[in-house]
Amino acid sequence: MSKNIVSSLVIILFLSIAPFGYTVQAHENEESIEPSVSVDELNLGEGNEYPIILVHGLGGFGRDEFGGIIKMWGGIHDIENNLKNAGYTVHTAAVGPVSSNWDRAVELYYQIKGGTVDYGEAHSQTHGHARYGKTFPGLYPEWGEINPETGKPNKVHLIGHSMGGQTIRTVTQLLSEGDEQERNSGHEVSSLFAEEQPWVHSVLSISTPHDGSTAAYQINDVVPIVQELIIGAAIFAGNINQDFYDFKLDQWGIKKEKGERFSQYVKRIRDNPGWKSQDTANWDLKPEGAFELNQWVKAQSDIYYFSVSNSQTHRSLLTGHHIPDLFMNPALRPFSRYVGSKTFKKDGFTIDRTWWENDGLVSVSSMQGPTIGSDDHIIEYDGNPQKGVWNHLGKMRHYDHLDIIGWGVRNMSDWYEDIAALLYSLPE
Repeated sequence: MSKNIVSSLVIILFLSIAPFGYTVQAHENEESIEPSVSVDELNLGEGNEYPIILVHGLGGFGRDEFGGIIKMWGGIHDIENNLKNAGYTVHTAAVGPVSSNWDRAVELYYQIKGGTVDYGEAHSQTHGHARYGKTFPGLYPEWGEINPETGKPNKVHLIGHSMGGQTIRTVTQLLSEGDEQERNSGHEVSSLFAEEQPWVHSVLSISTPHDGSTAAYQINDVVPIVQELIIGAAIFAGNINQDFYDFKLDQWGIKKEKGERFSQYVKRIRDNPGWKSQDTANWDLKPEGAFELNQWVKAQSDIYYFSVSNSQTHRSLLTGHHIPDLFMNPALRPFSRYVGSKTFKKDGFTIDRTWWENDGLVSVSSMQGPTIGSDDHIIEYDGNPQKGVWNHLGKMRHYDHLDIIGWGVRNMSDWYEDIAALLYSLPE
Protein backbone atom coordinates (compact mmCIF):
# COMPACT_ATOMS: atom_id res chain seq x y z
CA MET A 1 0.00 0.00 0.00
CA SER A 2 1.45 3.38 -1.00
CA LYS A 3 2.26 6.06 1.53
CA ASN A 4 -0.32 8.41 0.02
CA ILE A 5 -3.12 5.83 0.28
CA VAL A 6 -2.25 5.03 3.87
CA SER A 7 -2.09 8.72 4.69
CA SER A 8 -5.53 9.23 3.17
CA LEU A 9 -6.96 6.35 5.18
CA VAL A 10 -5.49 7.82 8.34
CA ILE A 11 -7.15 11.16 7.60
CA ILE A 12 -10.47 9.36 7.20
CA LEU A 13 -9.93 7.52 10.49
CA PHE A 14 -8.93 10.76 12.18
CA LEU A 15 -12.08 12.52 11.04
CA SER A 16 -14.30 9.52 11.79
CA ILE A 17 -13.61 9.72 15.49
CA ALA A 18 -14.58 13.38 15.68
CA PRO A 19 -17.84 14.08 17.48
CA PHE A 20 -19.69 15.08 14.33
CA GLY A 21 -18.90 11.66 12.89
CA TYR A 22 -20.51 9.71 15.70
CA THR A 23 -24.28 9.75 15.47
CA VAL A 24 -25.54 6.53 17.08
CA GLN A 25 -28.36 6.86 19.57
CA ALA A 26 -27.87 6.67 23.33
CA HIS A 27 -28.79 3.51 25.18
CA GLU A 28 -30.42 4.96 28.24
CA ASN A 29 -32.04 1.68 29.28
CA GLU A 30 -28.66 0.04 29.87
CA GLU A 31 -27.04 0.14 33.28
CA SER A 32 -24.09 2.46 33.74
CA ILE A 33 -21.94 2.24 36.83
CA GLU A 34 -20.41 5.64 37.48
CA PRO A 35 -17.64 6.49 39.93
CA SER A 36 -18.73 7.80 43.30
CA VAL A 37 -17.43 11.37 43.33
CA SER A 38 -20.13 13.13 45.35
CA VAL A 39 -18.74 15.28 48.16
CA ASP A 40 -22.05 16.13 49.78
CA GLU A 41 -21.53 13.81 52.73
CA LEU A 42 -17.77 14.23 53.15
CA ASN A 43 -16.27 16.17 56.03
CA LEU A 44 -12.99 17.33 54.51
CA GLY A 45 -12.53 20.74 56.06
CA GLU A 46 -12.15 23.95 54.08
CA GLY A 47 -10.80 22.34 50.93
CA ASN A 48 -8.93 24.41 48.33
CA GLU A 49 -9.35 26.50 45.20
CA TYR A 50 -6.32 25.38 43.19
CA PRO A 51 -6.64 25.64 39.39
CA ILE A 52 -7.46 22.52 37.38
CA ILE A 53 -5.31 21.72 34.35
CA LEU A 54 -6.78 19.43 31.66
CA VAL A 55 -4.18 17.37 29.76
CA HIS A 56 -5.08 15.46 26.59
CA GLY A 57 -3.78 12.13 25.35
CA LEU A 58 -2.45 10.83 22.02
CA GLY A 59 -3.51 12.97 19.08
CA GLY A 60 -5.01 15.67 21.29
CA PHE A 61 -5.13 19.37 20.52
CA GLY A 62 -5.56 22.84 21.95
CA ARG A 63 -8.65 25.01 22.27
CA ASP A 64 -7.92 27.08 19.15
CA GLU A 65 -7.04 24.21 16.82
CA PHE A 66 -9.55 22.80 14.34
CA GLY A 67 -10.90 26.33 14.12
CA GLY A 68 -12.04 26.17 17.74
CA ILE A 69 -15.17 24.34 16.63
CA ILE A 70 -14.31 21.00 18.25
CA LYS A 71 -13.18 20.95 21.86
CA MET A 72 -10.78 18.26 23.00
CA TRP A 73 -12.67 18.23 26.28
CA GLY A 74 -16.34 18.05 25.38
CA GLY A 75 -16.49 17.72 21.60
CA ILE A 76 -19.37 19.96 20.54
CA HIS A 77 -19.69 21.02 24.18
CA ASP A 78 -17.07 22.97 26.14
CA ILE A 79 -16.20 21.34 29.45
CA GLU A 80 -13.62 24.01 30.35
CA ASN A 81 -16.10 26.87 29.97
CA ASN A 82 -18.84 24.95 31.76
CA LEU A 83 -16.53 24.39 34.72
CA LYS A 84 -15.55 28.05 34.72
CA ASN A 85 -19.22 29.02 34.75
CA ALA A 86 -19.66 26.76 37.76
CA GLY A 87 -16.98 28.70 39.65
CA TYR A 88 -13.85 26.63 39.02
CA THR A 89 -10.53 27.87 37.66
CA VAL A 90 -9.66 25.66 34.68
CA HIS A 91 -7.04 25.66 31.92
CA THR A 92 -6.63 23.34 28.93
CA ALA A 93 -3.06 22.39 28.06
CA ALA A 94 -1.89 21.45 24.56
CA VAL A 95 1.27 19.32 24.61
CA GLY A 96 2.89 17.26 21.86
CA PRO A 97 0.17 14.93 20.57
CA VAL A 98 2.60 12.16 19.56
CA SER A 99 5.61 13.03 21.73
CA SER A 100 7.02 10.98 24.61
CA ASN A 101 5.72 11.44 28.13
CA TRP A 102 9.03 13.09 29.11
CA ASP A 103 8.76 15.71 26.37
CA ARG A 104 5.04 16.21 27.02
CA ALA A 105 5.63 16.58 30.78
CA VAL A 106 8.33 19.20 30.24
CA GLU A 107 6.09 21.10 27.83
CA LEU A 108 3.25 20.93 30.35
CA TYR A 109 5.46 22.41 33.06
CA TYR A 110 6.40 25.41 30.92
CA GLN A 111 2.89 25.85 29.56
CA ILE A 112 1.60 26.24 33.10
CA LYS A 113 4.50 28.18 34.62
CA GLY A 114 5.71 30.04 31.54
CA GLY A 115 9.15 30.20 29.93
CA THR A 116 11.16 28.49 27.21
CA VAL A 117 10.82 24.71 27.15
CA ASP A 118 14.04 22.98 28.30
CA TYR A 119 13.89 19.24 27.63
CA GLY A 120 17.18 18.77 29.49
CA GLU A 121 20.73 18.47 28.16
CA ALA A 122 21.14 14.78 29.05
CA HIS A 123 17.76 13.78 27.67
CA SER A 124 18.17 15.72 24.45
CA GLN A 125 21.68 14.38 23.82
CA THR A 126 20.51 10.81 24.45
CA HIS A 127 17.62 11.00 22.02
CA GLY A 128 19.07 13.32 19.43
CA HIS A 129 16.72 16.27 19.40
CA ALA A 130 17.06 19.95 20.29
CA ARG A 131 17.30 20.86 23.94
CA TYR A 132 15.04 23.92 23.77
CA GLY A 133 11.52 24.31 22.40
CA LYS A 134 8.76 26.87 22.31
CA THR A 135 8.30 29.77 24.74
CA PHE A 136 5.02 30.12 26.63
CA PRO A 137 3.58 33.07 28.59
CA GLY A 138 2.16 30.70 31.22
CA LEU A 139 -1.40 29.61 31.94
CA TYR A 140 -0.76 30.13 35.67
CA PRO A 141 2.56 32.03 36.13
CA GLU A 142 2.07 32.30 39.89
CA TRP A 143 2.25 28.52 40.15
CA GLY A 144 4.59 27.58 42.98
CA GLU A 145 4.80 31.09 44.43
CA ILE A 146 3.94 31.51 48.10
CA ASN A 147 0.37 32.63 48.52
CA PRO A 148 0.42 35.57 51.01
CA GLU A 149 -3.00 34.60 52.35
CA THR A 150 -2.11 30.99 53.15
CA GLY A 151 1.66 31.08 53.45
CA LYS A 152 1.78 28.00 51.21
CA PRO A 153 2.79 27.51 47.57
CA ASN A 154 0.16 27.83 44.87
CA LYS A 155 -0.59 24.33 43.60
CA VAL A 156 -2.64 22.78 40.79
CA HIS A 157 -4.89 19.79 40.16
CA LEU A 158 -3.89 17.78 37.09
CA ILE A 159 -6.49 15.79 35.12
CA GLY A 160 -5.24 13.61 32.28
CA HIS A 161 -7.18 11.58 29.73
CA SER A 162 -5.57 8.48 28.22
CA MET A 163 -1.83 9.13 27.69
CA GLY A 164 -2.39 12.43 29.47
CA GLY A 165 -2.59 10.42 32.70
CA GLN A 166 0.94 9.11 32.14
CA THR A 167 2.10 12.63 31.33
CA ILE A 168 0.75 14.20 34.51
CA ARG A 169 2.32 11.41 36.56
CA THR A 170 5.65 12.16 34.87
CA VAL A 171 5.61 15.91 35.49
CA THR A 172 4.57 15.28 39.11
CA GLN A 173 7.51 12.90 39.57
CA LEU A 174 9.96 15.46 38.12
CA LEU A 175 8.54 18.24 40.28
CA SER A 176 8.81 16.08 43.38
CA GLU A 177 12.30 14.64 42.91
CA GLY A 178 13.90 16.29 39.88
CA ASP A 179 16.21 14.18 37.73
CA GLU A 180 19.65 13.00 38.80
CA GLN A 181 20.96 12.47 35.27
CA GLU A 182 20.14 16.06 34.35
CA ARG A 183 21.71 17.36 37.56
CA ASN A 184 24.90 15.44 36.72
CA SER A 185 25.02 16.52 33.08
CA GLY A 186 27.58 19.26 33.73
CA HIS A 187 25.30 21.89 32.21
CA GLU A 188 22.93 24.48 33.59
CA VAL A 189 19.83 22.64 34.80
CA SER A 190 16.17 23.57 34.52
CA SER A 191 14.45 24.10 37.86
CA LEU A 192 12.12 21.24 36.88
CA PHE A 193 15.04 18.80 37.19
CA ALA A 194 17.05 20.53 39.89
CA GLU A 195 14.98 20.79 43.02
CA GLU A 196 11.95 19.58 44.92
CA GLN A 197 8.86 21.56 44.00
CA PRO A 198 5.70 20.33 45.81
CA TRP A 199 3.35 22.18 43.48
CA VAL A 200 0.80 19.46 42.67
CA HIS A 201 -2.15 18.83 44.98
CA SER A 202 -3.81 16.02 43.05
CA VAL A 203 -3.43 13.80 40.00
CA LEU A 204 -6.53 12.31 38.36
CA SER A 205 -6.27 9.92 35.41
CA ILE A 206 -9.15 8.97 33.12
CA SER A 207 -8.96 5.95 30.75
CA THR A 208 -5.19 5.98 31.18
CA PRO A 209 -2.97 3.08 29.98
CA HIS A 210 -0.83 3.10 33.13
CA ASP A 211 0.46 -0.34 32.09
CA GLY A 212 0.39 0.49 28.40
CA SER A 213 -2.11 -0.67 25.79
CA THR A 214 -1.87 -3.80 23.66
CA ALA A 215 -3.60 -1.77 20.92
CA ALA A 216 -0.17 -0.21 20.39
CA TYR A 217 1.04 -3.54 18.97
CA GLN A 218 -1.76 -3.71 16.44
CA ILE A 219 -1.36 -0.07 15.49
CA ASN A 220 2.39 -0.21 14.98
CA ASP A 221 2.67 -3.76 13.61
CA VAL A 222 0.02 -3.28 10.92
CA VAL A 223 1.07 0.25 9.93
CA PRO A 224 3.22 2.86 11.71
CA ILE A 225 0.03 4.82 12.24
CA VAL A 226 1.45 7.56 14.46
CA GLN A 227 3.95 8.50 11.76
CA GLU A 228 1.31 8.21 9.06
CA LEU A 229 -1.14 10.24 11.15
CA ILE A 230 1.39 13.05 11.21
CA ILE A 231 2.03 12.80 7.48
CA GLY A 232 -1.62 12.46 6.55
CA ALA A 233 -2.92 15.20 8.80
CA ALA A 234 0.01 17.44 7.90
CA ILE A 235 -0.96 17.10 4.24
CA PHE A 236 -4.63 17.63 5.09
CA ALA A 237 -3.94 20.61 7.35
CA GLY A 238 -1.27 22.08 5.12
CA ASN A 239 -3.60 22.23 2.18
CA ILE A 240 -6.13 24.17 4.24
CA ASN A 241 -4.38 26.24 6.88
CA GLN A 242 -0.98 25.87 8.52
CA ASP A 243 -2.51 26.60 11.93
CA PHE A 244 -5.28 24.02 11.56
CA TYR A 245 -3.40 21.46 13.68
CA ASP A 246 0.02 21.67 15.31
CA PHE A 247 1.96 18.46 15.98
CA LYS A 248 4.34 20.38 18.25
CA LEU A 249 7.45 18.51 17.16
CA ASP A 250 9.76 21.52 16.90
CA GLN A 251 12.43 19.73 18.96
CA TRP A 252 12.76 17.20 16.11
CA GLY A 253 12.93 19.93 13.47
CA ILE A 254 9.53 18.89 12.16
CA LYS A 255 7.81 22.10 11.24
CA LYS A 256 7.19 23.79 7.94
CA GLU A 257 9.87 26.36 7.21
CA LYS A 258 9.09 29.69 5.60
CA GLY A 259 9.18 29.34 1.83
CA GLU A 260 9.52 25.55 1.97
CA ARG A 261 7.54 23.56 -0.58
CA PHE A 262 5.05 21.27 1.09
CA SER A 263 6.50 18.23 -0.71
CA GLN A 264 9.87 19.02 0.90
CA TYR A 265 8.21 19.38 4.30
CA VAL A 266 6.55 15.96 4.04
CA LYS A 267 9.83 14.36 2.94
CA ARG A 268 11.61 15.81 5.97
CA ILE A 269 8.91 14.37 8.22
CA ARG A 270 9.23 10.91 6.70
CA ASP A 271 13.02 10.94 6.80
CA ASN A 272 13.33 12.28 10.33
CA PRO A 273 15.46 9.96 12.53
CA GLY A 274 13.17 10.58 15.49
CA TRP A 275 10.92 7.71 14.36
CA LYS A 276 13.64 5.24 15.37
CA SER A 277 13.86 6.73 18.87
CA GLN A 278 12.10 5.48 21.99
CA ASP A 279 11.43 9.12 22.84
CA THR A 280 7.97 8.98 21.26
CA ALA A 281 4.40 8.02 22.10
CA ASN A 282 4.94 4.86 20.02
CA TRP A 283 7.17 3.46 22.76
CA ASP A 284 5.53 4.90 25.86
CA LEU A 285 2.11 3.49 24.99
CA LYS A 286 3.37 -0.07 24.59
CA PRO A 287 3.38 -2.21 27.77
CA GLU A 288 7.20 -2.34 27.54
CA GLY A 289 7.38 1.44 27.50
CA ALA A 290 4.91 1.73 30.37
CA PHE A 291 6.87 -0.90 32.31
CA GLU A 292 9.97 1.26 31.92
CA LEU A 293 8.11 4.44 32.92
CA ASN A 294 6.53 2.80 35.96
CA GLN A 295 9.91 1.88 37.39
CA TRP A 296 10.88 5.51 38.00
CA VAL A 297 7.57 7.41 38.06
CA LYS A 298 6.12 6.75 41.52
CA ALA A 299 3.15 7.93 43.57
CA GLN A 300 4.34 10.67 45.95
CA SER A 301 3.34 10.50 49.60
CA ASP A 302 2.14 14.13 49.77
CA ILE A 303 -0.16 14.04 46.72
CA TYR A 304 -3.67 12.71 46.12
CA TYR A 305 -3.95 10.25 43.22
CA PHE A 306 -7.25 9.23 41.62
CA SER A 307 -8.12 7.01 38.67
CA VAL A 308 -11.28 6.41 36.67
CA SER A 309 -11.92 3.27 34.59
CA ASN A 310 -14.43 2.82 31.81
CA SER A 311 -15.52 -0.09 29.65
CA GLN A 312 -17.62 -0.81 26.61
CA THR A 313 -17.06 -4.51 25.94
CA HIS A 314 -18.59 -7.79 27.08
CA ARG A 315 -17.41 -11.38 27.14
CA SER A 316 -18.33 -13.51 24.14
CA LEU A 317 -20.11 -16.73 25.09
CA LEU A 318 -18.51 -18.45 22.08
CA THR A 319 -14.85 -17.53 22.54
CA GLY A 320 -14.57 -16.02 26.01
CA HIS A 321 -12.89 -13.00 24.45
CA HIS A 322 -14.14 -9.48 25.06
CA ILE A 323 -15.98 -7.93 22.11
CA PRO A 324 -17.33 -4.39 21.61
CA ASP A 325 -20.75 -3.45 22.92
CA LEU A 326 -23.30 -2.42 20.31
CA PHE A 327 -22.80 1.32 20.74
CA MET A 328 -19.00 1.53 20.76
CA ASN A 329 -17.64 4.12 18.33
CA PRO A 330 -17.12 2.27 15.01
CA ALA A 331 -13.57 3.62 14.64
CA LEU A 332 -12.58 1.89 17.89
CA ARG A 333 -14.13 -1.52 17.27
CA PRO A 334 -11.17 -3.17 15.44
CA PHE A 335 -8.78 -2.11 18.20
CA SER A 336 -11.23 -3.25 20.87
CA ARG A 337 -11.41 -6.77 19.39
CA TYR A 338 -7.63 -6.97 19.29
CA VAL A 339 -7.22 -5.82 22.91
CA GLY A 340 -10.05 -8.16 23.91
CA SER A 341 -8.21 -11.29 22.77
CA LYS A 342 -4.46 -10.60 22.97
CA THR A 343 -2.26 -12.78 25.22
CA PHE A 344 1.53 -13.21 25.43
CA LYS A 345 4.45 -13.07 27.84
CA LYS A 346 7.13 -10.43 28.10
CA ASP A 347 10.11 -10.09 30.38
CA GLY A 348 8.69 -8.77 33.64
CA PHE A 349 4.98 -9.12 32.91
CA THR A 350 2.29 -11.24 31.24
CA ILE A 351 -0.60 -10.12 29.05
CA ASP A 352 -3.51 -12.45 29.88
CA ARG A 353 -7.30 -12.49 29.94
CA THR A 354 -7.36 -9.92 32.75
CA TRP A 355 -6.37 -7.38 30.08
CA TRP A 356 -9.30 -8.16 27.77
CA GLU A 357 -12.06 -5.89 29.06
CA ASN A 358 -11.50 -2.50 27.42
CA ASP A 359 -12.95 0.80 26.24
CA GLY A 360 -11.90 0.43 22.63
CA LEU A 361 -8.22 1.29 23.12
CA VAL A 362 -7.19 0.63 26.72
CA SER A 363 -7.63 -2.34 29.04
CA VAL A 364 -9.69 -1.65 32.14
CA SER A 365 -7.02 -3.33 34.26
CA SER A 366 -4.48 -0.80 32.97
CA MET A 367 -6.65 2.18 33.91
CA GLN A 368 -6.81 1.63 37.66
CA GLY A 369 -3.17 2.54 38.26
CA PRO A 370 0.36 1.34 37.45
CA THR A 371 1.13 -2.28 38.33
CA ILE A 372 3.79 -3.68 35.99
CA GLY A 373 7.17 -2.41 37.15
CA SER A 374 5.49 -0.40 39.91
CA ASP A 375 5.17 -0.58 43.69
CA ASP A 376 2.27 1.89 43.79
CA HIS A 377 -0.77 0.83 45.80
CA ILE A 378 -4.31 0.92 44.37
CA ILE A 379 -7.37 1.05 46.62
CA GLU A 380 -11.08 1.35 45.94
CA TYR A 381 -12.24 4.82 46.92
CA ASP A 382 -14.55 4.74 49.96
CA GLY A 383 -15.23 8.45 50.34
CA ASN A 384 -12.06 9.06 52.33
CA PRO A 385 -9.29 10.16 49.94
CA GLN A 386 -5.79 9.02 50.83
CA LYS A 387 -2.50 10.56 49.77
CA GLY A 388 0.29 8.52 48.18
CA VAL A 389 -1.99 5.77 46.83
CA TRP A 390 -4.27 5.41 43.83
CA ASN A 391 -7.87 6.03 44.90
CA HIS A 392 -9.79 4.17 42.20
CA LEU A 393 -13.10 5.98 41.76
CA GLY A 394 -14.78 3.07 40.00
CA LYS A 395 -15.63 1.75 36.55
CA MET A 396 -18.04 3.44 34.16
CA ARG A 397 -19.86 0.86 32.04
CA HIS A 398 -20.96 1.65 28.48
CA TYR A 399 -18.49 4.51 28.03
CA ASP A 400 -15.83 4.06 25.36
CA HIS A 401 -12.51 5.86 25.11
CA LEU A 402 -14.07 8.90 23.45
CA ASP A 403 -17.41 8.96 25.29
CA ILE A 404 -15.58 9.74 28.52
CA ILE A 405 -14.34 13.10 27.19
CA GLY A 406 -17.67 14.02 25.64
CA TRP A 407 -17.02 12.82 22.09
CA GLY A 408 -20.15 10.67 22.05
CA VAL A 409 -23.84 11.36 22.44
CA ARG A 410 -23.61 12.34 26.11
CA ASN A 411 -22.81 15.79 27.45
CA MET A 412 -20.21 14.99 30.13
CA SER A 413 -20.11 18.48 31.67
CA ASP A 414 -22.08 17.56 34.81
CA TRP A 415 -19.83 14.58 35.47
CA TYR A 416 -16.71 16.74 35.19
CA GLU A 417 -18.32 19.24 37.54
CA ASP A 418 -18.65 16.44 40.10
CA ILE A 419 -14.97 15.60 39.55
CA ALA A 420 -14.00 19.25 40.06
CA ALA A 421 -16.06 19.39 43.25
CA LEU A 422 -14.16 16.38 44.58
CA LEU A 423 -10.79 17.97 43.83
CA TYR A 424 -11.78 21.31 45.40
CA SER A 425 -12.90 19.47 48.53
CA LEU A 426 -9.47 17.93 49.16
CA PRO A 427 -7.78 19.20 52.33
CA GLU A 428 -4.10 19.95 52.64
